[in-house]
Amino acid sequence: MWIDKTYGDCLKIMKEKGNWILKNLHLLISISIVIPTAIIYGSPSILQEQLDIHVNTVDLANMLKAIMVLYLGVSFVWILGVWKLRYWKRATQLNVLFMLMIATGRCLSMLSDGLPSRGYIFAVVAELFLGLYSIYQLRKYDIK
Repeated sequence: MWIDKTYGDCLKIMKEKGNWILKNLHLLISISIVIPTAIIYGSPSILQEQLDIHVNTVDLANMLKAIMVLYLGVSFVWILGVWKLRYWKRATQLNVLFMLMIATGRCLSMLSDGLPSRGYIFAVVAELFLGLYSIYQLRKYDIK
């Protein structure tokens, strides 16, 4: 009897954790990508090593640090959405806006500047996917 109850409780906990992961998957993926990207963008030596981008002016360094802090701020909202249910919808809406706008900017650059490296082409595909997947999540887990 006791073992059956404990086993049932374990299954219930595992199901709840599985649902939690599925509900927050778009935010968890975004956090795991955007925070390291922010750190790379804000660190000229890492940026040069990882993306072969040379930060030659203070203005460029300033712009990249601003982008780093913006990315970290957005990631903070996503973390709140994962951590607290009342922030989930706003965090997901922000994820839609962030990912689709970044992807739109990259597509605009591809049209006006030409094709970037494969890494950036992958990034635009991933951003489009995450933006659209976040719309799906909003509809699936509609929280009033």
